[in-house]
Amino acid sequence: MLVGAPAQAQQGNKTWWTENTMSYDWTDKVEKEQFSPEWFAEIDQRFIASARHFAHDKQPFDRIIPFEELSGKKVLEVGCGMGLHTELMARAGADVTALDISPKSVEATRTRLRQKGLDAEVSELDAEHLQAIDEFDFIWSWGVIHHSARTGVVLRNLIGALKPGGELRFMVYNLEGMQAYTVIATRYLAGFWFGKSLDEQLWRSTDGFLARYFTRDSISNLCRTFTDDVEVSLCGLEADAVPLPRRLRALVLPLLSDSYIARKVHERGTFLFVKVRKPRV
Repeated sequence: MLVGAPAQAQQGNKTWWTENTMSYDWTDKVEKEQFSPEWFAEIDQRFIASARHFAHDKQPFDRIIPFEELSGKKVLEVGCGMGLHTELMARAGADVTALDISPKSVEATRTRLRQKGLDAEVSELDAEHLQAIDEFDFIWSWGVIHHSARTGVVLRNLIGALKPGGELRFMVYNLEGMQAYTVIATRYLAGFWFGKSLDEQLWRSTDGFLARYFTRDSISNLCRTFTDDVEVSLCGLEADAVPLPRRLRALVLPLLSDSYIARKVHERGTFLFVKVRKPRV
């Protein structure tokens, strides 16, 4: 299958993410009323737990989001999903603008903020069409821009939207991570004979209408089209440390130390975490 024209691909993205909320419940459905306080609490717990080996010190996600630097700053989040990161940055005192291609995600994030008594500007917008220039001190995007039909266009727009000296942090999928290697080992050779590309098999193995995978070098080089101040690190999930079926993995994980799991997550991780700073001049 070919993705087709970018506009068609983006419509596919919008439809998929509207029909499939990012609620971390593919294998275990959340049995609570959608967008209720209890529903948000459950999906937040799942999100936080999944990132425990790389994202948290004193509070959720404080190892990857610089909350202590955000008070009074203009912050843009691209792909707000169900709104947890929007909430946390607003709590840190940031002036947050949150965008998502899906109206369902916009509804979810607005509902969350209203329930928590927090303020942020939440809008439906495809980041491929973002036109802000030199506007934001910090831009955050977790697991979003690799779903775009034109990731390079999104990066151009986000870096352009930063104030001079501002920072963009984002995550994309790692082509050299355990999840990608598992797909290559189990699906690629068989699919090759039926005309299925590696790209197609990779994005069919994850969420979303499509998903692009990058190496450290390829995402670094893409970012350096716009600025040389680029840092790429690797992180991931427990499934990267113990690549077994979910039920079997649940039996094995208690036998392993947290330090071992964390080390393997950072060696084999599915995620590339990228920091990009816009030049001051």
